[in-house]
Amino acid sequence: MSKKLKIRKSVIELQRDYDNGNKKELENLMRAWKGIKELPAEDENSFFKLGGFHGEPFRGAGWGSSAYWGGYCNHGNVLFPTWHRVYLLKLEEALQSIKGCEDVMLPYWDETDEESLKKGIPTCLTDEFFELDGKQIPNPLRSFVFPKNIVDNVQGDDNLYSKPLGYETVRYPLSGLVGSDEAKAATLAHNSQFPNYAKNVEILNDNVLNWLNSQIVVEGKVIPTNVNQKYKDCLNAPNFTVFSNTTSAAEWNANLEEGKVPVVSLESPHNSIHLAVGGCDLPTYDRSPIQGANGDMGENDTAGLDPIFYFHHCNVDRVFWLWQKKHGFTDHLEIFPEYPGTNTVDNQGPTPGMPPNSWLDLETPLNPFKKKDGKTYNSLDCINIEKQLGQTYSVGSLEELPTSKSSALEESSKVIKVSRINKAPIRGSFMISAYAIIDGKKEHLGTEAVLSRWNSQYCANCQTHLEVKAFFKLPITEQTARKGLAVPLENSVEIEIHGRENMLGQNNNGGLLKGNAKQQVNFHMEIV
Repeated sequence: MSKKLKIRKSVIELQRDYDNGNKKELENLMRAWKGIKELPAEDENSFFKLGGFHGEPFRGAGWGSSAYWGGYCNHGNVLFPTWHRVYLLKLEEALQSIKGCEDVMLPYWDETDEESLKKGIPTCLTDEFFELDGKQIPNPLRSFVFPKNIVDNVQGDDNLYSKPLGYETVRYPLSGLVGSDEAKAATLAHNSQFPNYAKNVEILNDNVLNWLNSQIVVEGKVIPTNVNQKYKDCLNAPNFTVFSNTTSAAEWNANLEEGKVPVVSLESPHNSIHLAVGGCDLPTYDRSPIQGANGDMGENDTAGLDPIFYFHHCNVDRVFWLWQKKHGFTDHLEIFPEYPGTNTVDNQGPTPGMPPNSWLDLETPLNPFKKKDGKTYNSLDCINIEKQLGQTYSVGSLEELPTSKSSALEESSKVIKVSRINKAPIRGSFMISAYAIIDGKKEHLGTEAVLSRWNSQYCANCQTHLEVKAFFKLPITEQTARKGLAVPLENSVEIEIHGRENMLGQNNNGGLLKGNAKQQVNFHMEIV
C-alpha cells in the first residue's frame, strides 16, 4: 500500500476550523512557528537561518561581489518554481522539528479564494495576538523580531537593507528601511503617521483587495485587470519555460503573432502580491497613494524574513502544481535550451555556488538545500510533489478551470508593448501601469510589478541585463478610442512607471518624464 499523502490545507480552512471550535491544527501551527523563531540564530532549523537564505543576510560565496545578487533565491529564471518548492519543504521540515508539531504542514494563503477576494489577508496572518496554551502571545505569523543584526554588504546600497538586533518586520503601509541615519529618520517620520495597528491592517487589506479585484468596463463587458485574473491566465501558459518566470515570458511576448494574447508567467502575479503586502499602492485613482511605504515583503532581500512570505509562496507552489496537472507535466518538465531566463546572469545575477554566465537546466543545484543523503537538491528531485515529496494540496480556488477562450473583444484587441526600461536608476521595486481613455475616462488596464534592488548601478550583472519589459492587453478598438474623442488609438493609451515614492516616467507617445530628477525613466511603447 502506498504511503498516505500529507496534505497542505488552506490557512482559511484552519482559521474556519478554529473559529468553529476545532483549534488543534491552527494552535500547532502557531506553536511550530513560535518554536522555530525562538531557536538560536545559527540553528539549521531556526527561522532566522532559513529566512536568511532568500536574500539577507547575504550568506555564501559572492555576498560582497558585484557579480552576484546576494541571496540564494532564483527569480527571473526557470528555476523560480522549483527552487521555491524545495525552500517550502525545508521550512516545513523545520516546523515539524518542534516537539509536538511533527504533523504540522505549511498551509497556503488561497489568494484567489472568495473569502480572500472579499476580505483580504486571512486574520490569523494579521492578528496582533494569539491565545496559545492559555496565554496571550504575540502572533507568530504576523512579524519577526530579529535575534541579531544583519548588515547589507552590497556596494552602493548605502546599508539600506541593514537591520539592527530587535528589528521587527513590517508590512504596508509602514516602512522598514533603517539601515542609515537618513533612512531611519525618514522611516520614523513615515511610521508616526500610522500609530494604530488595527487601522493599519485595514489599510493593508484595502490595498491587497485593490490588487486582487481591479476591473474596468468596456463596451458593456467587465474586463478584469487584477491579480486574480493573472493567476487564472498563467495557468494557460503553453510550456514550462514561459510559465516559470518573467524573463522567458517577456521574450515570448516580444515575438507574439498578431492577434495572440500575451502569456502570463507564474512569477508575475507572485510579484504583485509581494508589492501589495510590502509597500506599493495599485496606481488607480480612487484614493490618495501612500508614498514611502517600504514593507519587507516588497523587496527580495528581506521578504523571506516575514512569515507571510511562506503562506504566499505555498499558494504559488499550489498554482505551479495545478499548471502541471492541467498540462500533463506532473512527472517531467521541459526547458528551452539557451532561451532568455535559462542563464545564471539573467535578471538578478547568479546565486552563491553558481558560476556567472552558466546555463540552467533541471540538473542545476538548488542551493543551499540538501537531501538526507547530503547531496544538493535539483529540480528533478521535486517535479512530482506527490510521488517524490509525499504531499499534496487540499482543493482550493482555480481548480478545474476551463481552458481560456478569447472573447470577440479579445480577438479584435491589440497588445501594448513597453520596453527599453532601464532599471539602474530606479531605487527599489517599482510598477509599470497601462491606461486607456475609454468613453472620455482614464481606465487602468493593468500593472506589472517588478521586484528590484534599491541600487542596481553597482551590480556588474545588472549593467548588462537592465532592460525591463511589460505587455498589456488593449481591450479597445480604434472605433472605441475615437468615440467622442477623434484621436488615434495610440494617443488614447498612457504608460506610467511608479516607484516607491513618486512617478518616475509617464507618456502617451514615448517619453515625457516626471518625478525625482535622479530617477527619471525613459521607455518605449508600441501597440501591435
